Amino acid sequence: MDPFIQRIQSINTIEDAINELKKHTKITPKLQEIIDFTIKAHENQFRKSGEPYCVHPLLVATITAYFSPDEAVIATSLLHDVVEDTAYDLNFVKDNWGEDIAHMVDGLTKIVEIREHEFSSASTTTDTKTISAAMTFRKMLIASIDDVRVLLVKLCDRLHNMLTLSALPANKQKRISEETLVVYVPIAHRLGISTLKNHLEDLAFFYIYPQEYKKIDDFIQEHQHAIQLTFNNFITNTKNILEKNGYDSSKIKILSRIKHHYSIYLKMQRKGVNIDEVLDLLAIRVLVPEEIDCYKVLGHLHLAYKPLISRFKDYVSTPKENGYRTIHTTVFYNSKIYEVQIRTFEMHKIAEYGIAAHWKYKSGAKNGPNLNWLKSLEFSNENIEEFYADTKDDLYSDEIVVYSPHGDTFNLPRGSTAYDFAYAVHTDVGKNAYECYINKIKKPLLTELKSSDIVSIKTSKEAIPRCSWMDMVKTNRAKKQIKLLCSHRQKELNELSGKNIIDSIFSRYTQEITKTYHFDSLHKVVNNLDFLRNIKKQIETNMIREHGFVTRFKILASNLKKYKFDNILIYSNFSINSVSFDHCCHPKFGDDIVAFKDGNKAIIHHKMCDKAYKKIKSKQSMLFTKWTKDTLYPYKMVVSLPNTRGELARLLIYMSKYEGYILSVDYGREKHSYRQYCDIEFEINISNVEEVRKIIEKQAKVIEFFSKKDAYTK
Repeated sequence: MDPFIQRIQSINTIEDAINELKKHTKITPKLQEIIDFTIKAHENQFRKSGEPYCVHPLLVATITAYFSPDEAVIATSLLHDVVEDTAYDLNFVKDNWGEDIAHMVDGLTKIVEIREHEFSSASTTTDTKTISAAMTFRKMLIASIDDVRVLLVKLCDRLHNMLTLSALPANKQKRISEETLVVYVPIAHRLGISTLKNHLEDLAFFYIYPQEYKKIDDFIQEHQHAIQLTFNNFITNTKNILEKNGYDSSKIKILSRIKHHYSIYLKMQRKGVNIDEVLDLLAIRVLVPEEIDCYKVLGHLHLAYKPLISRFKDYVSTPKENGYRTIHTTVFYNSKIYEVQIRTFEMHKIAEYGIAAHWKYKSGAKNGPNLNWLKSLEFSNENIEEFYADTKDDLYSDEIVVYSPHGDTFNLPRGSTAYDFAYAVHTDVGKNAYECYINKIKKPLLTELKSSDIVSIKTSKEAIPRCSWMDMVKTNRAKKQIKLLCSHRQKELNELSGKNIIDSIFSRYTQEITKTYHFDSLHKVVNNLDFLRNIKKQIETNMIREHGFVTRFKILASNLKKYKFDNILIYSNFSINSVSFDHCCHPKFGDDIVAFKDGNKAIIHHKMCDKAYKKIKSKQSMLFTKWTKDTLYPYKMVVSLPNTRGELARLLIYMSKYEGYILSVDYGREKHSYRQYCDIEFEINISNVEEVRKIIEKQAKVIEFFSKKDAYTK
């Protein structure tokens, strides 16, 4: 742990906290006034650990001062709990210390209010609900923040809370740590403040996975002496190489580091390796004066050591989204592998302090973090089961850098497709994309990209919804836009289909009757038979009133009749004698479908089918259709059961409770095995495959499970 952070963790008196704050910022009369007020406001308040409460805001201000000299930010850190925990309100802060500080304190108070609302029930329920609440909190937090300085203060506040977490019960330690990983670590990462991110990760890791943390910590402690000797040898050799090539040792700096615990853990999980197999566990950073020196040093080191070219990354010419700029290379030396990071002193400041470097250093730091990501965090994946996968694969995976044909660079998460790239270029490019070329070769839009690919996207004049691609793209931006586009298309299709069905019913008497009689909510016609009948009755009443007895006789003689074809129901006032599925789409049971009238036939399409969309827009005759409710859906499964008397009977009795009909059972026992494997085919009145599988898994171990029937099975 950083010596500064260790000191912060050890301080528990007001005097020591003030002395530490003075080391990192000049105490102006205004700050002294706020310090005195903070001590007074929190008088007789104590933390769970027993120390005076005001030690906390004093140390949060100290951590904040470490990252930013901005007096207003430090003042806000001192006052961040005043409105929430004392009798003083926001107007008092505004009247005494100005609008800017009051605005930031208000932002921090809102964060507390949002968190309390989201965690009011989650604190006593399951881990799943806790993480779900944390994700919702993150979205609301990001949506409510209009001053990024508030996020810096909140991150420093969270760091001090994590440093003193030992005073809380174990269940709260775990809950707060999970919240830290879900909410605050992604923000620190995207703000580029690696110092904060790394400490928050390791502290949360310690409480969530204590055994895994201990294994990694024990390994590092056990090998610490050997690691340090190895580092010293490699650093000395590297210094000699650079000095021989004209570099003044007083103008460069070489730092050694071991990956922090959580970073090692994630790499072990991603690669499926042990700690001693993590290649870049050992790393040095070479700090140089100018950008061009990064490339010169790289050349000297590649000539002196054998590089692993596959692990070379140039973030100097192509910075990460959060402003990070460094050259990464990995080399062999004395039968060991080292990661070498080469950056300028200015790049080092930005890498350590992120956006805070723009306040801490007044040297006009270039290539600061892009803050467009803030809003995108609102739409992060809410699937709880995928949470840890998201943190590994999205936030902490190596980014890839790809290029447009014009040489523009785009940073994408590893695993991104050409379709993700299209949305990264522009929302309209993604919506209208119909083909792509990768390195001048035509490829499918879902082709996974590699670093340095040059990608060209061809677009059509109209947007193309691809609703089934939601889970095939990587970036949240692409997922969100696909969902939005498909939602708009669904609404349009329902409205047009509703009109077509009504017009088709009355086509014997007039064309496009919906132009004569206007109704709201025609989109409901597609899925609501009662609503359709009600509109039909209203139109008939109006027509009879206007056209008299003969019209009444004709209309009443044409009621909607129900036609059933296997698993399809059709309602029509025309004679329908058959149903068929067009070859262009593949609707499954339960999918949204539409039916077109072709003489006495009903032609079924998936609602999102492109061909169906053209038919709907061209106002072809349509029929009301839906799947039958009493359909039996056939499934096949292989289950493993203990080879004891009555196990199969118990499974079949269990399935009968869900009205499952057994079609066939084939079972046997492998030699020298105490389990039997049963191949069972059955039917049940549930269309969702996963729902049926979960029912079976409550009683038996499922080896294989699938639906035997789709919409084409006769």
